[in-house]
Amino acid sequence: MPVRAAAQVLGLTERQVWRLLKAYRLRGADGLISKKRGKPSNRKTPDDVRLAAMAIVKERYADFGPTLAAEKLREQHGLTISRETLRVWMLDAGLWADRQKRRGRVYQPRYRRECVGELVQVDGSEHYWFEDRGPSCTLLVFIDDATSRLMHLQFVQSESTFAYFNATQRYIEAHGKPVAFYTDKHAVFRVNKPAGLHGDGMTQFGRALKALTIEIICANSSQAKGRVERANKTLQDRLVKELRLAGVSTMEAGNAFLPTFIADYNARFAKAPFNDKDLHRPMQPRDRLDEAFTWRAERTLSQSLTLQTTSSS
Repeated sequence: MPVRAAAQVLGLTERQVWRLLKAYRLRGADGLISKKRGKPSNRKTPDDVRLAAMAIVKERYADFGPTLAAEKLREQHGLTISRETLRVWMLDAGLWADRQKRRGRVYQPRYRRECVGELVQVDGSEHYWFEDRGPSCTLLVFIDDATSRLMHLQFVQSESTFAYFNATQRYIEAHGKPVAFYTDKHAVFRVNKPAGLHGDGMTQFGRALKALTIEIICANSSQAKGRVERANKTLQDRLVKELRLAGVSTMEAGNAFLPTFIADYNARFAKAPFNDKDLHRPMQPRDRLDEAFTWRAERTLSQSLTLQTTSSS
């Protein structure tokens, strides 16, 4: 075979094929073996750098993932280690498990909505956000379906109607009214007991959203609202560690810290929407948030001119 044809078959230059041919004629098949085989790579990270980086990881970032640990090594310690290199080192040290060991059941993904504000996934995540520095609390998460952008985070005591009232009001004041919220079947969002069906059959939160012309969609499974569920897992890893490094141990300090965290998170992980149009609607004069986000109870006036509660939520 001519050298030119051999070069095309092997995907090499003719010059390299001539070198291989010369080595083969001199030493046989052994001449084709790279002289670098069995030797350290010229691009190998020095052992002292590896030892220093892993000492820091074991001391301060033992429960961090490779991506976050690599970021902290670069930002806090001036050590620039690639995520993949650090992942291999952490695997060898037993600080990380490969994807096959961490992967659960795989579900068919649901396509993203096209525009920002078209669908906002909402969930509450109860967790020890401040680890042993404070009691457990709940983080309310609002994430845009089209971009995976964190739209609003807020620490609250629990997933209550009043907590969602306050968080949703802040969301609307900051971004406008989305087309729809996508939630689970928590009692805040849906009447789940037949005995609780009264009046219009809506919860207090559902009634408030209807007054603001915001649709509420309740998912049939946690996998259906997978974007906010995956965000919760990321937050339970990344946010917990950022709070630890910042020395935050209370909900008040945590809520003050969240805007900075949201900006950094979105810069790293948010996606570009398929359509640049923003479907958030501005507030109208008839939209009174303070009036919409209030607890309302229906009562009837008896013949003795006393009020009796006829419904409960």
